[in-house]
Amino acid sequence: MYEGSLRTIAAPFVAVGPSGVAIRTRLKHLSAADEEVLRLVGAHLGSLASRDLKRRCADGLEHSADRWAERKRALTGESSSRWAGSITKATHDQWALSRRAQRAHIQSLQAGVRTIAHRLSLPVGEKGKGRAPGGYRSAREWFAKSRRLQILHDRLSAQQADGAVGRVRIVRGGKRLARMRHHLKAAQLTQAQWRQRWEASRWFMQADGESGKRFGNETIRVTLEGEVSLKLPAPLAHLANAPHGRYTLTGAVVFHHRREEWADRITTNRSVAYRIHYDTGRCRWYLSASWTIPPVKTVPLSHARTGGLIGVDMNADHLAAWRLDEHGNPCGEPRRFVYDLSGTAMHRDAQVRHALIRLLHWAERRGLSIAIEDLDFSAEKTRERHGRQKRFRQVISGMPVSKLRARLVSMAAELGIPIIAVDPAYASRWGAQHWQKTLTHTTRKTSRHDAASIAIGRRALGHRIRRRTAPPSAHQSDGQEHRTAQAASGAPGREGTRPRIPGPRTRSTGTRRGANAGDQDAQHRSERPTEPIQPMLSR
Repeated sequence: MYEGSLRTIAAPFVAVGPSGVAIRTRLKHLSAADEEVLRLVGAHLGSLASRDLKRRCADGLEHSADRWAERKRALTGESSSRWAGSITKATHDQWALSRRAQRAHIQSLQAGVRTIAHRLSLPVGEKGKGRAPGGYRSAREWFAKSRRLQILHDRLSAQQADGAVGRVRIVRGGKRLARMRHHLKAAQLTQAQWRQRWEASRWFMQADGESGKRFGNETIRVTLEGEVSLKLPAPLAHLANAPHGRYTLTGAVVFHHRREEWADRITTNRSVAYRIHYDTGRCRWYLSASWTIPPVKTVPLSHARTGGLIGVDMNADHLAAWRLDEHGNPCGEPRRFVYDLSGTAMHRDAQVRHALIRLLHWAERRGLSIAIEDLDFSAEKTRERHGRQKRFRQVISGMPVSKLRARLVSMAAELGIPIIAVDPAYASRWGAQHWQKTLTHTTRKTSRHDAASIAIGRRALGHRIRRRTAPPSAHQSDGQEHRTAQAASGAPGREGTRPRIPGPRTRSTGTRRGANAGDQDAQHRSERPTEPIQPMLSR
């Protein structure tokens, strides 16, 4: 039906595990002097970071190693050599992230221009063919889209001009928070509250680790007993309460998660990066520790397929999962792991983690790998592609695809569960076409998402999504029933009959439950004896 417009489907692969670890704990029992020192250090280093970012953005594509060294020397006199290194590295990471976002925005604008230009070239009211969109519904909509095409052309030209010279636009503290200043009433914030949040988001207190140095970090040092000290910048050296211009906090910290791994690193003086930040909503200080780990060795795809797997279909409010054997046959009942994405970001993150851990525990009990879609909605959620389907665009925009996928890979690596990523092309459509009706009966209503999970699992196993075609009824060895169970070509009994179940062949009587099931004498003799047979006794 769609053979002429089908795109190439990528081969499944085993996802690579995480390459880094981050843990966080709260800084408790801080004195008023501790908090004042942390505020002064964060504000001073934040101003230096803003100045360095401005210089880096001004350099654009003309940046070089000599300019990097020049910027670092300028920052060293006002802080320290290690603080300057952390600031310049964070600046480069932020600039590179903005460049990637700029390229993604240019690709989105180009896709929108192509879609609108194609639909404007068609007659009004013409329907689309295959997966290509048709013309616009009315002349009024055609005229509005022609004006929008010119707007997109102007935006695309401006972005391409900026990209050609390496010009990016970055807001330290976040563009959303900056715009919130003009909508304080809607955000339910006062000007003082917004100012506190804005300043805290622009503070800078993060230090990269160094292998071979004491406890893996000379700038922010955390001992095995939980003592936290930091190197003060040169202008604030008079606030030191420890030798060598250091300030030691009164409270001790305890890492509850991955404490053994963290302790092993600092006792052997391996690098650990630290970051101190302030949560204005909770009025609490936090300390984050992070380090790199060797990439987890992925198992071969053939090994991950052994014994079957669990196919998972990601949706806006739940994960639909179904277990499949190694031949692609669905086993048992489908499972759903529901999450609620309304509310705060922390609530959404907790909901996603709760759903994933239930899925992983199910896979761990069965000893199976997990197959999931390698989704990317970057080119699928534009208004030009889906037109008036505003609700659908909101649904796919709200799906935490990247966060869910990253969390699943990292959490599965801890449990040793392989994750197989498959191409999501046509999974929902073909799954509903070949499996939804077949697996629906009086006691189970199979949804489109359940059928999609089967399609994803079969694609990960290397099977076709389509069910095996049944032979003609005259050649079926088990009567008029359809023998369509999936099996490998060399599997014994693939074309054989179904195994015979011993016992009566009636629906009213179960196996060995008939009236004379236990009386072999009544079944095999022409007439019953007048008295029971007594066993012979030996004399």
